[in-house]
Amino acid sequence: MTKLLKIDVFTDVVCPWCLVGSARLDKAIAALPDDVDVVVENHPFYLDPNTPEEGVVVADMLREKYGKEPKEMWERVESEAKKAGIDLDLSKQPRMFPTKKVHTITRLAKPLGNQHELANAIANAYFLEHRQVNDDNVLADIAVEFGFDRGDALDAMNDENELAITEQLATDAAAQGIRGVPFFVFGEKYALSGAQPDEVFERALAQTIDEL
Repeated sequence: MTKLLKIDVFTDVVCPWCLVGSARLDKAIAALPDDVDVVVENHPFYLDPNTPEEGVVVADMLREKYGKEPKEMWERVESEAKKAGIDLDLSKQPRMFPTKKVHTITRLAKPLGNQHELANAIANAYFLEHRQVNDDNVLADIAVEFGFDRGDALDAMNDENELAITEQLATDAAAQGIRGVPFFVFGEKYALSGAQPDEVFERALAQTIDEL
């Protein structure tokens, strides 16, 4: 008998640890037996809800926030990314932008059945292809690859009602106690915070599946 496992994922596209965490989750899911069906739902979260529309230079922001050069912080993430098979160079994506439009397109992809894949593709475009995913046309290009009509995608990412829904969901996530991302909830039961090692994801999946 097939078991159905729901995994809720809270990430932000401008968060490099989310890129690593999602890769580790996907690796653990891929190793599951055939009798487990997994549904991944992505939810909005803002790494920094105060990011201005014009964006910020990440290196400058980190220097101001932590009082040291970002190279050391970047090397730690890049090292963990490499372990997950990701060739990440954070110096090549200098700016961080608001992500309301990205989250809106990702949220509206749920009926298409490829929401998590779209979220991963946007993150890859931002961090690995160094594209400016805050740009309407860049985001629409990616959305079309995952089944969106281009005009519908452009309309959706500029629809004030849809953007307000995304804003509320991101606010709700923070109000529910999620302080940082990536954040994962397995089977609406067990929570996991951060880009944990592979074995932690494997244990979380195994424990949740055992109790289904």
